[in-house]
Formats: sequence, C-alpha cells, structure tokens
Amino acid sequence: MSDIFAILGNVFVVLGALVFATAALGVIRFPDAFTRVSAVGTAGGLGIALVLGGAFLVQPTVPDLVKVVLAIAMQLTTSAVGSIAIARAAYLSRSPRRRLGYDELTPDEDATDGSGERT
Repeated sequence: MSDIFAILGNVFVVLGALVFATAALGVIRFPDAFTRVSAVGTAGGLGIALVLGGAFLVQPTVPDLVKVVLAIAMQLTTSAVGSIAIARAAYLSRSPRRRLGYDELTPDEDATDGSGERT
C-alpha cells in the first residue's frame, strides 16, 4: 500500500510542477498585466495543492497532514488577496490593456436594420 501512495504522490508532484510551468508560460505569452495575474493567481493555488498533497502521500503522517492542510489554506487565501492587490495596482497605475479583437457585447451596426433590432 505504501508503494501505491508513493507513486500517486510522485504523480501529484509532477502534475503540480506542470501547472506551475503552464503558469510561467502564461506570464510570458499573455499580452497584459491583468491576464498574467489571473494565470499566476489561479495556477498558484492548484499547483501548491498538488505538490503538497503529493508530498504528503509520499510520507503520510498526522503531523504532516496538519501542516499540509494549513499550508494549502494559507496559500489559497494569500494567493487570492495578492492577485487582487496586484491587479488593482496595475489598474491604478494605468497599465496598458490589450483591446479585444471582437466584443460580442457591442452591437454590430451592420447587423441592425436601423431601429436597433437585429435582422
């Protein structure tokens, strides 16, 4: 049974590392600060949960379970607050935003018959 936990733990650690690598790729590829913050904030919580959960499965003890649960709870809380603070700072400093190429909420003038009704 211990071997199954060790294998599952290693799989979770690798999956967590892949989530972090994906977030790093998002930081490089995304066009503005707001999408970058979104990528890192979202992936941080999931990546930490997978890595710590995997580490716990490799060596499961009750004290380690308490540490893992506390660390994941603190990470999820601080990651959300930190992401919001960084996004707010970017907004207040007037960080440039990328314009949408297509906005489905804006009415298309060509598709209306002049009365505002779509044809």
